[in-house]
Amino acid sequence: MIRRYGEPVRADRRYRRRAGVYAVLLSGGEILTTFQEQPFAEFQLPGGGIDPGEHPVAALHREVMEETGWRIGQARRVGAFRRFTHMPEYDLWAEKLCTVYLARPVRRLGPPTEPGHHAVWLPIDEALRQLRNPGDRALLERALR
Repeated sequence: MIRRYGEPVRADRRYRRRAGVYAVLLSGGEILTTFQEQPFAEFQLPGGGIDPGEHPVAALHREVMEETGWRIGQARRVGAFRRFTHMPEYDLWAEKLCTVYLARPVRRLGPPTEPGHHAVWLPIDEALRQLRNPGDRALLERALR
């Protein structure tokens, strides 16, 4: 069973399963995060949904590029978690299956292409306080071990 973080499952909702990939990108004592303005202003691990037919590692590279403008390398799976949440940008309730990878930030190619996202380097201790999603925080802690 994959551990669940966040809100409990609500019996009055139908959830659509949505697989996604996310990256822990460390350099020195900092981590590369994405700051998303909408629908809630929050710091997140960069990543997102896997498109139909897309390989998870290819999705990881695409999502990190879209949300941070960085190319990554040496992705290694850290773990996974589930969370049940409303995704207002898609108007759906989702069971998010989140797989987290530890990867190396290789090179910044430009600004994020995903509207409303900003690449932000945070000291690790601050990231552990600022990441909104408890699953992101837990998997960051696991990657640091």
